[in-house]
Amino acid sequence: MSEAFTRWDVTEHLRTREDARLYLEACAEEDPGDGSLIRAALNDIARAGNMSRLARDVGMSREGLYKALSEDGNPSFATVMRIARALGMQVRITV
Repeated sequence: MSEAFTRWDVTEHLRTREDARLYLEACAEEDPGDGSLIRAALNDIARAGNMSRLARDVGMSREGLYKALSEDGNPSFATVMRIARALGMQVRITV
């Protein structure tokens, strides 16, 4: 008897803004310090929603947003802030 596995995709589980917030928060806590996990989480959250609408709300082209959030992407802090704001989130730094 062989087992069949399917690839797990987080975007299928990000159904609400609260799901996205908790996921982004967890990724921020585990980020190695270079922002790569935060960028990846924002990419997942964007893909789970409407990428075209998010790009429009951020003031970028859809292709530009895909590129900024891709594995090789390196979005500016301003872009990250615009994405967070467009998603209805705030960036907070606490002690």
